[in-house]
Formats: sequence, structure tokens, C-alpha cells
Amino acid sequence: MNQPAASSPLPSSAPPFWRDAGKRALVFQALALVIVGGLGYYLFANTQANLERQSIATGFGFLKKEASFEISESLISYSAADTYARALLVGVLNTLKVSFIGIILTTILGTIIGIARLSSNWLVSRLAASFIELMQNIPVLLQLFFWYAIFYEAFPAPRQALNPVKGLFLCNRGIIFAIPAAHPAYPAMGWVLLAVLVGGWLINRWGRRRQELTGKSFPAFRITLLAAILLPFLTWLFYGAPAAMNMPEMRGFNFRGGMTISPEFSALLLGLVLYTSAFVAEIVRAGIQSISRGQIEAAMALGLRPGQVLQLVILPQALRVIIPPLTSQMLNLTKNSSLAVAIGYTDFVAVANTTINQTGQAIEGVAMIMVVYLVFSLSTSLFMNWYNKRMALVER
Repeated sequence: MNQPAASSPLPSSAPPFWRDAGKRALVFQALALVIVGGLGYYLFANTQANLERQSIATGFGFLKKEASFEISESLISYSAADTYARALLVGVLNTLKVSFIGIILTTILGTIIGIARLSSNWLVSRLAASFIELMQNIPVLLQLFFWYAIFYEAFPAPRQALNPVKGLFLCNRGIIFAIPAAHPAYPAMGWVLLAVLVGGWLINRWGRRRQELTGKSFPAFRITLLAAILLPFLTWLFYGAPAAMNMPEMRGFNFRGGMTISPEFSALLLGLVLYTSAFVAEIVRAGIQSISRGQIEAAMALGLRPGQVLQLVILPQALRVIIPPLTSQMLNLTKNSSLAVAIGYTDFVAVANTTINQTGQAIEGVAMIMVVYLVFSLSTSLFMNWYNKRMALVER
């Protein structure tokens, strides 16, 4: 009996591209790229045409021209005869100054308040909680206005300045205090201190390796602290123990000499630190509460004091939870420093705005502001991410 021939399989045909998910995705991406590119070209061409029609020059050649405006605060020498480039550099340094000092003070204050929030003392805990709720719920700009008004309303004019101790004056022009007179001893002391800190860091690394290999600890911190106090003091003695002071004196309508911390800088720093430290305190509290209660009880059972439990058991583990959100708060403080223009502190945004008003280079000015704050943010993120990797637990 003849068997029927087996039917041959139908030849497979590739589906059309509109039914292939991978090909559709490539088409959509290409269309999106064309649309974005076309939109970008349209905006660029339209901007160029408008600038040419209004006879507005483009480019960064204006940076070499004379700025012709003064800046009240500067970490480097500056006058109105300097270029716009140097004026913008002064603004960058002013922003870095308030941001760097603010981040350090915010971290310290936020950590203290976060720990106090968990205190078994009812009054301390309630005060910390009240501080957090108050500062978090008042916009930072209003806080800056408040502290700026306090500095100008609470303190008298320079001629009636408060003088609580010799060499210190408080008035509405700022906080003026005496500083050591210029002498070669002080730069030498600074270099010695820097060398001690670098040496202490190297000794600390060596001590950790030694402890991992032998189990014996090495007092690297105490040695570094002692050297950081003793060696600069010996350097000061070596240069003849200079004791001359640069004292502030009233001349005309203002003080001359000494060092002055302006009301604008003080209000900006105080507002940023108090506002951001409230958020840092909550981050610290959450990090501490993430540690198992059993570890704390075990540490206390070993005879560790509460301070030692916090330093040796709780904080090293809590840092792994604290660091990522803490990085965000550091970035927020740096970006919020741009509000300085509202109270007259000459940060980078204020200097850039003045430059834009005088030159008409709005696009270049705004672009520089964006780039500068992008660099600040990325630098902070890179450092904190590096530190976070060092603190992270290594999986085995």
C-alpha cells in the first residue's frame, strides 16, 4: 500500500519590519534623533539670525575687556580695571568659599542634631525635633531675608559698634576682628600643618594594615593630633614667636584693618547651614535607626560606653546608609547658594548677571553659569561616590 508523501514544510518568510520590535525600535530612535536635531538646528539658526539682526556680537571675546565694576568681597586682588574673566573668577571663588564652609558646618550641625533627635532625654529630643520641623518648613529664601534683616537691624552703625572684647567689633557693616599681622611664620606653619596631615593619613593607612596582619592597633589619630599642635607651635617659636596683631580701627565712616565678615556672607552662610542641616539631621537619624538593636545591646554587653558604641559600632555602619542622601543635600546647598543674589552677596551668579547687563552677552553668561554649577555638582558627586565605595561592604 502506497504511503502518502509527507508534506514539505512551508518556507519561512521574514515578517515585515513594522512587525519586528527590534527594527521598529531602530526606526523610532532614528526619527527621534532627526526631530531633536532639526529642532536644535532651528533654534540655533533662529538665535543666530536674531542676534545678527540686533547687531549683538557672539563669542567670549568680552572676557578680555575691562569689567568696570567693583566687587565688595574677594579672595584674590581685584579692581574695576581688571577683566571680566577675573571678575568671574572672583565670583567662582566666592561661591566655592560659602559652599565649602557651608558643607562642613552643615555636616557637623546636622550630625549633632540627628543624634540629639534620638536622645533618651525628652527635652533634648523635643528641641531637636522642633528645630527640624521649623527649618524644613520655612523656604530657604525667606530664611536668608530674615537673617539679612537681623544683621542690619540688630547691630548698630559703625560709630556705635559693639565692642565686647578688645579687637572685636559688631556693627551693621559686619563682624570685624583682629588678625595676626603678616609674617613669614604663618605660611610656614600652614605648610607644616599640611605636611603633618598628609603624614598622618599615611600613618593611619599603615596602622590599619598592621592591625589587619597582627591584630595590634596603632594610635595614629593621637599621634597626628599631637604633631598637628606641636610642630606648628615649634615653627612659630623658630621664627621668633611673632605676636603683632593687625587691629581694626575706626577711620572715617568705616573700620580699617583686621578682618571683616560681611552681613551678606554671614546671612547666606547661616541660612544655608540651618536649612540644610535640618534635612541632614533626618538623614543621620534614619541611618542610625537602620542599625539592628541587637548590635547596640551586644556592644553595651561588652562594656563599651555609650560614646564608644556610637563611635565604634553605630556610625561606621550607619554611614553606608547616610552617604547617598547626604550627597544630595550637599549638592542642594551648593545650588541654593545661587540665592545669594537676593541679599547682595557677590557670588558667581551675581557677577555673571552684572556682566550680562553690561555686555549683552546673555547666552554666553547663562551658559557659563550652567557650566560652573555643573562642574561644582559633578565634582561633589564624584568625591562622595568615591567615599561611598570605600565605605560599602565588600561581598564575599
